Amino acid sequence: MMIHPQFDPVAFSLGPLQVHWYGFMYLLAFVAAYGLAWYRSTKREGWSTEMVSDLVFFGALGVILGGRIGYVFLYQFSELLENPMYLFRVWEGGMSFHGGFIGVALAMIYFAKKYKKPIFNVLDFVVPCVPTGLLFGRIGNYINGELWGRVSDGGYNWLTYFPQAVNFDAALIATNPALQTLMTEVNGNYLLPRHPSQLYEAFAEGLLLFILLWWFSSKPRPRMAVSALFMLGYGISRFIIEFFRQPDEGYALIFGWMSKGQLYTLPMIIFGLILMVLAYRRQQYDWGKYATHS
Repeated sequence: MMIHPQFDPVAFSLGPLQVHWYGFMYLLAFVAAYGLAWYRSTKREGWSTEMVSDLVFFGALGVILGGRIGYVFLYQFSELLENPMYLFRVWEGGMSFHGGFIGVALAMIYFAKKYKKPIFNVLDFVVPCVPTGLLFGRIGNYINGELWGRVSDGGYNWLTYFPQAVNFDAALIATNPALQTLMTEVNGNYLLPRHPSQLYEAFAEGLLLFILLWWFSSKPRPRMAVSALFMLGYGISRFIIEFFRQPDEGYALIFGWMSKGQLYTLPMIIFGLILMVLAYRRQQYDWGKYATHS
């Protein structure tokens, strides 16, 4: 089993400027999104470099503002009430995918109106560029030692002892002494083996979803189909991995098994399924042999 190395939160310094790993991961995410979007624009009619620049800029604003506001309001509202400045401490980590998703959706609606494009023409174009951002974001979560997984007695080699979870582990051991058989001492603290769920998400929601969407969107598909596949792919991956991820502190599992992440993700799966059915019923294409341009 592994022990989380507790990385220095500062990736590197440029004079007095300290670049944190979390911010660096976001920078890599936006650079990757721009490069992928630029490449896609060379394969599609009606897309220019200026459009790609605006698309990524608006999308970045949506991710940062929506992700942070969503996280604070959905998961840390009590902290916000006690300390309103907590909203702006982005370098400490804490971004919500669901908030970021709403933020990006609103940004894409604005972009579509500005360039007079159908909204799903825009979304179908951009969503294959999103999973790389999720990949880098989850790696940032792992580096920060946050959003760790649930305790496991499976004995898998990749299970990880997170020193950042010491208080959670102590509380679990106090209420369930049988877990003492799993604990190990790390720097004077007794820790329990946990799933590195951040890496599970990086692999499934990042790498695998990127490969799937890039392949699927490489051929003409009905309008809305690519967006629908993103919702289904992300939603199903997130729903499954939540069973391995530590539930949010202070929130009881719904029905004794469903986490808040699963509750927020379930509508994505349902909406994605509906969109996929509608897409293939309407048969509207934005490029390729059967393009309708309407």
